[in-house]
Amino acid sequence: MRDLPIQPQRPFGYFVHHQGRGHAERCAAIVNALPRSRPVTVFCADPKVLGPMPANVTVQAIPSLFERTGAERDMDQLQTPNTLHCAPVGWPGIRQAMGRIAGWFASDDPALMICDVSAEIAQLSRICSVPHVAVLQHGDRSDPGHRAAYDGAAGILAPFSAGLAQDDWAPFRHKMHFAAGLGVSGDLPDRQAARAALGLEPGRRMALVLSGGGGTGFTAAPLGVAARAFPDWQWISIGKLQGDWHATQGANLHHKGWVDDVATHVAAADLVISSTGNTTCAQVLGAGLPWIVVPEWRYFDEQLCKAQALAKAGAAQHLPHLPSSAHAWRAAVDRALTDHDAAAQGRLLAPDPAKATAAWLETLSEGLWGTTLTLETTG
Repeated sequence: MRDLPIQPQRPFGYFVHHQGRGHAERCAAIVNALPRSRPVTVFCADPKVLGPMPANVTVQAIPSLFERTGAERDMDQLQTPNTLHCAPVGWPGIRQAMGRIAGWFASDDPALMICDVSAEIAQLSRICSVPHVAVLQHGDRSDPGHRAAYDGAAGILAPFSAGLAQDDWAPFRHKMHFAAGLGVSGDLPDRQAARAALGLEPGRRMALVLSGGGGTGFTAAPLGVAARAFPDWQWISIGKLQGDWHATQGANLHHKGWVDDVATHVAAADLVISSTGNTTCAQVLGAGLPWIVVPEWRYFDEQLCKAQALAKAGAAQHLPHLPSSAHAWRAAVDRALTDHDAAAQGRLLAPDPAKATAAWLETLSEGLWGTTLTLETTG
């Protein structure tokens, strides 16, 4: 018996949705944890969201699958089948994007295609005889399109703890890998140093309102009500915010918009009120703070289902919307402070999710393709 040399590794493909930040952050964490011998080709409509990539990674820009360019010929009279979500007919950009991916399948013979996220590209991979890994997000994804992507997947990557799993995922739990905190650094600054960096008064409590980048953010008026209800607190909002002409804002409320030091703000806070995007949730869980979650609108009720899962796990208080009165704010904040369970939050974290995910992907690929050929010899 003799072992033939291992052939050059088949590449991994990776589709990265460019809405929000979580998809790109997960991609960066995974490709940096993969072996440098593993080639990776990343497809994204906005490569700027990806940041620097290691030398074994090639980035291919593709047209957006949902943004108009003016060249579309709308054919809205054609019904969209239940197996598809965003597949309008007559869009040249979609044809070009799918053509480039399918062409790469044919030319590079990939080992895996990681889809974060697109049920259509997941199904395209399966149709082209390429095993795919579907990234799973919360929400009501019981429709035929999502189920086809999950049923046809070689593996399903869930970038959060198994403690946040939905009951309806039971049919495919056997091929899921949970990666709590994937894409988010778990390191937070020292609390006192963070407070000093933000110029907070010693002993004064700070409430942080945090919304992500995938939508339009919270509206301003309820935050003015909150700040007036807690005049001895400092209130700070970061992320997107919708203005209200009727909003009144006191001196203890500061809207900062986008900031580069989110971790500093989280570390300095005494209470967090946030939406439930994946990156936001991982950051707050790492801080172990009293937490109120208010889901923003997302397709398939993604943030709503994530908020419900967090509440069920004892990690956060879920509110359907920001409180609309001072007494409602006082009740919500008092409950968040009283019911805070840092241990429950800690159980939803993992020590090195990127390394574990990279190992899972390599093991999955090896199980599908093998890495070494063993031949019988005579003489």
